[in-house]
Amino acid sequence: MGSRQIGILALQGAFARHAKILKSLNVTPCLVRYPSDLENCDALIIPGGESTTLTNRVEFIGLRDPIIRFAQQKPIFGTCAGLIMLSKDCDESLVKPFGILDIEIERNGYGTQCDSFTADIVLSQNDDNKSFHAIFIRAPKITAIGPEIQVLASFDDVPVLIQQGHHLGAAFHPELTDDNRIHCHLLKLIYPS
Repeated sequence: MGSRQIGILALQGAFARHAKILKSLNVTPCLVRYPSDLENCDALIIPGGESTTLTNRVEFIGLRDPIIRFAQQKPIFGTCAGLIMLSKDCDESLVKPFGILDIEIERNGYGTQCDSFTADIVLSQNDDNKSFHAIFIRAPKITAIGPEIQVLASFDDVPVLIQQGHHLGAAFHPELTDDNRIHCHLLKLIYPS
């Protein structure tokens, strides 16, 4: 197998934490700030941050159409604000989502910064039944899912980790833990053998 390289949208958020996890899994992270940065990436991670600011930066740099084209062939994994950006619809008119995941989102659906919390969730794609300690920071809430959405984990009967085809979305921040199982699942979608 040749060099494994995954892009991380590096406009805001904890992109360095995603990069650290990828390096620990022997994958080269590529910080994506311009459309040309996507050219050699096998997948893209869109980290958390603030979704209206992320929308403005993506539009200003001209990344919107390149990311949508990229998603037609390669996996994208969105966490928190990244999940909002991957959705088809958001309750905030200032956010312009990519429409990649067939979900509807409520921004800050679990509350403000003061309402941030952690919760142990069970990941359906793992056989060990070991819970994942999920960190929710101003987390979005998935309010509707389409028929092609596979729910990989829920919290209080609401999906918080989903998959559609080769795309993933998490309402929480897996990069802020030492648990790499979700990133490993992403790698299996990218490099199946």
